[in-house]
Amino acid sequence: MSDAARFIDEALRRESSWIRAEDTQARLGGGLRYYGSSVGAVRGTVRDALRRHSGLAHDEVTALSSELWAVPVFERRLAAIVLLQSNVDLLTNTDLTRLEGFVRDGGRRELVDPLAVDVVGPLIARLDGQPRARADGVLDRWAQEPDEWLRRAALMSPLRALRAGSGDWGAFVRHATAALDAPREDGGDAEVVRDAVSTILKEVAKHRPELQFPALSSREDGV
Repeated sequence: MSDAARFIDEALRRESSWIRAEDTQARLGGGLRYYGSSVGAVRGTVRDALRRHSGLAHDEVTALSSELWAVPVFERRLAAIVLLQSNVDLLTNTDLTRLEGFVRDGGRRELVDPLAVDVVGPLIARLDGQPRARADGVLDRWAQEPDEWLRRAALMSPLRALRAGSGDWGAFVRHATAALDAPREDGGDAEVVRDAVSTILKEVAKHRPELQFPALSSREDGV
């Protein structure tokens, strides 16, 4: 384990609470372990780690994020996301492969949504030229994936831009249409995708009410 990963893990363990861990597991479900560290403690720990290990370059940041994510502990994975949020200006379109793996593993809104909204979206918004075209192609593919979490990530990624009154509405409509119509994996939860569409529509309505999207009720229940 790297020094930075060890520092983060040990700090999160010190901030643990078995009561909070049980409550979080009851709320978010199994499949992961929970230290019971608060979100504030996770953010503070990553902030302290970045001060302690200042000047991390792209490869060091991405390697650390993968190291944190590799252990199936909710707070470690949340720390990986906070780390990427804090260093999103270092990321490039080639990092979408790593992020796709994180999204596939995420399996819950509390991990997938901040990855999409605060990492994938700002990353892509910074790009132009060929890197932007390649990144847009990745989102086009995610929107049609059987994995509902990748489809959700494709839809949630432009939330910050759309909420600010900008963003590519046409691309969202295209992705939402594809995501709602795409076949899903056996056992997949259609509500994961429908909820993402509803979330975006509610936010856009606050700033750009003229923008319209076909009513969700017109979609088949099986999407």
